[in-house]
Amino acid sequence: MKPLELYVHIPFCVKKCAYCDFLSAPAEESVQKAYVERLVEEIRMSGALSKAYEASTVFFGGGTPSILPSDWLCGILEVLRREFSFREDAEITVEANPGTVDKKKLSEYRRAGVNRLSLGLQSAENEELRLLGRIHTWEQFLESFQMARETGFGNINVDLMSALPGQTRESYHRTLEKVLALSPEHLSAYSLILEEGTPFYEKYKGHPELLPSEEEERQMYDDTRDLLEDRGYERYEISNYAKPGYACRHNLGYWERVDYKGYGLGAASLLNNIRYTNQTVLTEYLKGNTEGTKEPLTAQAVREEYFFLGLRKTRGVDPGIYRGHYKELIQKLQMQQLLEEKDGKICLTDRGIDLSNYVLAQFLD
Repeated sequence: MKPLELYVHIPFCVKKCAYCDFLSAPAEESVQKAYVERLVEEIRMSGALSKAYEASTVFFGGGTPSILPSDWLCGILEVLRREFSFREDAEITVEANPGTVDKKKLSEYRRAGVNRLSLGLQSAENEELRLLGRIHTWEQFLESFQMARETGFGNINVDLMSALPGQTRESYHRTLEKVLALSPEHLSAYSLILEEGTPFYEKYKGHPELLPSEEEERQMYDDTRDLLEDRGYERYEISNYAKPGYACRHNLGYWERVDYKGYGLGAASLLNNIRYTNQTVLTEYLKGNTEGTKEPLTAQAVREEYFFLGLRKTRGVDPGIYRGHYKELIQKLQMQQLLEEKDGKICLTDRGIDLSNYVLAQFLD
């Protein structure tokens, strides 16, 4: 059977962070309950899809999936297990925020088969967390991390952000050191992006002096790479680092264009080179109008995605049958020292990683 990645979107959070443009918002428990009921119905409508595929990964994202009562989330996972065959070693991830989990909830996740936890820290500096609008402190994160270890989680990711308001190279370095002292298996490290429509965009777009300078942001970026690699983490994607054997299989599947099925509000799917996006209006989704858009990909779009997504991986891509379509472009980028060939694969150079937005855009017509 073909492998299939499953994504479940939980669009609820305790409080909307000031920088966040994800499809998420706070909601009353009654709305959350109605949503879970509709989500379960959507999963049960999988039909022939579940007969053709075997689930290799499951990812509960959001929002904050851990905001749900544990029996609700574990119940969703159980419905997925009834609908799909699961690989014996399936990677099953739940995103969680500090302050939304306790030992009982984490223990129930483990009993249900969740084997990977992704904790949203962002910063170990409480003042930086306050400016971000996060609901937790460093101390609460530390408590959540320790509880996860005590309940048997041996695969934990920590999310970090740099170039935050008020952040300095020194304060970011303290965050890195504090997190590395905990020895998580995986780290995702992203620079702050001002997304239009967010409070941060309105507050900071016209006031760059309130954010770290480009030089400081670059130093934080370099410090992340140097410090993590020095501590034994492999940079396997532009913004993701893992101990050997702990790269996130679910995310690698996205970059390698493995078929995936998304359930829930606004969830995306890729099935047989057709992209689907679910309904994005919550009131409509709750009525059962779950279908959104459908886009069959042309052969050219498939080629573009192969490079645009695959080159995010540090091990690169096998140009294979597509080399003829991009021979001159690849040669040009090699001349610019942005791409190189290693072991028959095309990958970004260190300079290419620094200019990755430019390089990847070259493969889009």
